[in-house]
Amino acid sequence: MSTEHDVKLRQAEQALAARDYRRLHTLCTEVLQRNPRSAHALFLLALLAAEHQNHAKAVEVLDRALSLAPDRADYHAQKGRCLLALSRPREALEAARLGMQAKVDGAWTWDTLGVVLTRAGAHAEAVPAFRRAVELEPGKPAYFYNLGAALQFIGEFGDAESAYRSALTLDPEQPRVWSALAQLRKAPFSEAEVEWLRQRIAQSTTDADAQLHWCHALAKQREDQGNQSEAWRLLGLGKAAKRASLDYRFADDARLFERVTEVCTRPFCEAGGGHASDEPIFIVGMPRTGTTLVERILSSHPQVYAAGELSHFSLALKRVTRTHGARVLDADTLAAAADVDLAEVGRMYLDSTRPRTGHTPRFIDKMPLNFFYAGIIRRALPGARILCLKRHPLDTIVSNYRQLFATGFAYYNYAYDLLDTARYWQAFDGLCRHWSQTLGEAWLEVRYEQVVDDLEAQARRILSHCGLPWDPTVLEFHRNQAPVATASSVQVRQPLYRSSVARWRRLEAELAPVIDMLGADADLG
Repeated sequence: MSTEHDVKLRQAEQALAARDYRRLHTLCTEVLQRNPRSAHALFLLALLAAEHQNHAKAVEVLDRALSLAPDRADYHAQKGRCLLALSRPREALEAARLGMQAKVDGAWTWDTLGVVLTRAGAHAEAVPAFRRAVELEPGKPAYFYNLGAALQFIGEFGDAESAYRSALTLDPEQPRVWSALAQLRKAPFSEAEVEWLRQRIAQSTTDADAQLHWCHALAKQREDQGNQSEAWRLLGLGKAAKRASLDYRFADDARLFERVTEVCTRPFCEAGGGHASDEPIFIVGMPRTGTTLVERILSSHPQVYAAGELSHFSLALKRVTRTHGARVLDADTLAAAADVDLAEVGRMYLDSTRPRTGHTPRFIDKMPLNFFYAGIIRRALPGARILCLKRHPLDTIVSNYRQLFATGFAYYNYAYDLLDTARYWQAFDGLCRHWSQTLGEAWLEVRYEQVVDDLEAQARRILSHCGLPWDPTVLEFHRNQAPVATASSVQVRQPLYRSSVARWRRLEAELAPVIDMLGADADLG
């Protein structure tokens, strides 16, 4: 027979589902007044705090709940989710792993654990969690999407496609599933599916994000079928819809480039100090320029581990500078770097990468945007090495414009407009020249085209720069089984190919405004 305690907790769960937060708080408070050791009342109050974006309070309350019920997997899962929101991925990973070891009850908890593991970079560990979620609740398309993405990251492309198609069978109105499916193989859609996409794109009521995903999916299909002009038109349609919904100005990005060159002068970069570790290897550059390819080459070396695209350095700097503002990368934080203990930033960064790193002598952080921090990295971690990927400017601009970046990640908003993308490349190229003059032996530029033309020579050059002995396994990078959570997850599992070199020539007419704007820079090779 249910006790009053159990009844109130069920009512509190119903209140949470109904978003009746006042009633939820009242019920949980009443339960705790009678029974201060009610772990589930604490858990529900933690979810209430998280619903109001007070994730620090939620973690505090979840810790109290876990002290009373340490075997509750759902408590660990929600703690991991809140820790991710607080940009504490190491602790989030630990919470998720504890949850996986506990008794998991329900598809929702399995899916949450999988999401936390994925966002913490443990993609292979996430797959079993997502599989259990779809087994227990096979009617949820979101669970199948999450499973498909995890399978794609670990290279199981056939199973990934099956998972994505299961999601679409349950609900075809899933824009991100269509765009994900388009990337798995050439022209994956039937004519009936193409017609379905056309109809959705034609609906003027479609929201900007949905339009963007559907346009990218159909553009990829048309490009695979050789229809470049229609693919470009579709890209423009989707990009324009998204661009119109944003308050983006290239001038805001320009300020970032200006501020970092003001702060990171040669004396600043050569001032010494920092945290003494040579573990990190940073691979930076604009996206879609070969960063993942070089990561795969380098991580095929037995002494090197690929940790993925980490936001850890930017987060460490933000915490130490204590600058205001929701953005991690901003002009004020870059300016404040001149006045803080950068050795502490280096120590904090290295510690935040554990326990995923530390089991090999070196590890790779392949966050492209770390090119903004190269001078600060030089001071914070003087033993680190930085590899910057460069590619023909027009290929770089086209590949960035063609890419569907995460719609909630504002740092790539330049890519919704072709000329903004070209302006961004110009600023990036200028910053690279600055780093070449100020960073000395820490900085090495690698040309994508040269890697394609002479893999072994460039691999030897890269290993030498990183202080690593030659190992021929790096030439078999396509056999590397490590997960890849980037847009190149399919391509880098293939042997080296040249089809992406000078790809811009197929679109020379469409690129005329960019070529005019860049002038002589458009011919840089």
